[in-house]
Amino acid sequence: MGVEGGMKCVKFLVFFFNFIFWLCGIALIVLGILVQIELNNTLQITSVSASGAPIVILIVGVVVFFIAFFGCCGAWKENYCMVTTFAILLTVIFLVEIAAAIAGYIFKNQIKDALDVEIRKEMAQYNTSKEFREALDKLQRGYSCCGATNFTDWFEVPGFSPRSVPESCCKRNTTDCTKDPTPANVFKDGCVSQMEGWMKKHVVIVAGVALGIAFFELLGIIFACCLMKGIRSGYEVM
Repeated sequence: MGVEGGMKCVKFLVFFFNFIFWLCGIALIVLGILVQIELNNTLQITSVSASGAPIVILIVGVVVFFIAFFGCCGAWKENYCMVTTFAILLTVIFLVEIAAAIAGYIFKNQIKDALDVEIRKEMAQYNTSKEFREALDKLQRGYSCCGATNFTDWFEVPGFSPRSVPESCCKRNTTDCTKDPTPANVFKDGCVSQMEGWMKKHVVIVAGVALGIAFFELLGIIFACCLMKGIRSGYEVM
């Protein structure tokens, strides 16, 4: 038994939209990996709050990938049980994404606070840990920043003489500025604001992918329900 006529069209629409949904899952996986690599290359992350966002993106991408693959198989084989399970899982994922979006908006400031804590923690161990020193130097040069809030944060770090900063805070084409740092010869912006700016710039990509996925999820749920009804009715495939 199978589906025919209009239900055939619904069947292929379910398959098509699930294929797009599957590609969106891959996009989320790649995006999550790239953000995680960027954070790991600039900070020695020890806080769950700071590394949580890319991990959540990665997990959602993996879940989306497998659910979409499951939906494609169910639609192609016209398996009522698989299509029903797919529709239920997709509905749950859609509701979870809405809840996650609301929670992300409410707790967005915690990410900034977590970055501030991480950077200041590494600054405190700058002169005692080669790993933290290299990470911070790379961060400050890469983002053209100095300190957590600004370059004066270094004045309170153990091991530094009063009014001194690391060489990685110095702008290019300048003489030694470590002993006499000013906004003219060191990066004036703090690393927290610079990293926050980088994340805000890329959140547009995340939001775009998320909206695209939500759109295809809704279509997938609607078409899956139509296909379930068609399969259950027992129409024959022409």
